[in-house]
Amino acid sequence: MKDTVISGRRKRIEVITFLVCFLLANLANVYAILTYDRSSFSELFTSIGYVAVFSVVLYIAWCGIRLIFCLGRELFRSKKGVS
Repeated sequence: MKDTVISGRRKRIEVITFLVCFLLANLANVYAILTYDRSSFSELFTSIGYVAVFSVVLYIAWCGIRLIFCLGRELFRSKKGVS
């Protein structure tokens, strides 16, 4: 099997992407806390598990979008090269 190497730049990009997803999940949590008047800001800490799960879901969705985009680009290149 062929060995693959993941560069440091790619690792850094993926970590930053996951941190952005985590930040978006936290902002959604803050919005939910502010929207419902009966909740307190202690929910920022008590619902960190839900925020982590939601950030993983966001990251997987983002990876799926990137995969679809890359596959579409490859299909477009291969059709263009055949003609």
